[in-house]
Amino acid sequence: MLLQCVQVTRQYRQKGKVLCTAVKDASFDIYKDDFISIIGRSGSGKSTLLNMIAGLLCPTAGTILIEGNDVWASDERKIALLRNFKLGYIPQGTSLLGNLTAIDNVRLPYFLYKRKGDGVKRAKELLERVGLKGYENRYPSELSGGEMKRVAIARALMNDPVLLLADEPTADIDEETTGSIMELFAEICSDRTAILMATHELENIKYGKRVLKMSSGVLTEEEIEIYKKR
Repeated sequence: MLLQCVQVTRQYRQKGKVLCTAVKDASFDIYKDDFISIIGRSGSGKSTLLNMIAGLLCPTAGTILIEGNDVWASDERKIALLRNFKLGYIPQGTSLLGNLTAIDNVRLPYFLYKRKGDGVKRAKELLERVGLKGYENRYPSELSGGEMKRVAIARALMNDPVLLLADEPTADIDEETTGSIMELFAEICSDRTAILMATHELENIKYGKRVLKMSSGVLTEEEIEIYKKR
């Protein structure tokens, strides 16, 4: 088992009072060859759940285990190491640094901690894999929305993560680019990188293997065949 979430809860409080429960008692497992879609309306808790798994937002209650290790039982340095060595994260919206070229944006995670090997070679290979060969020296301002998303995907894969977290990776891009990105995700999954993807777009579900639904912070598993027939 790669990831195990056990009754994970996130509440927001003020002066001791609970203002809202963004995620309530979420429990599910992910295995090394899983490709799971999380669907649900905006504000239902999908991003909050991903941020807790990524070690960016501490749960109010519950346990998150990655390869048997309790993420939030560690100190901040160990959580940062976990993110850098085990996880790839594609956040919502534009996340590239505008003063860095495409290849330097992709290489960025490689330099956060000392590593062996050629980071430039790896970054070039990833840009080619996402269909951006020859774009190495372009800045984000010179890229389309779909191209920037592809650079973000390459960056998330830079350190060869065991789990890729993707928050609305095809939002605000055209249908053709969406299809190519989802096909790339299916390929990534076949290479034994598990994927957990939050999405509003139900047509994306057919590329995965399982589907979870978040509604008012409550997570349930759905029958994926229902969505594949649409």
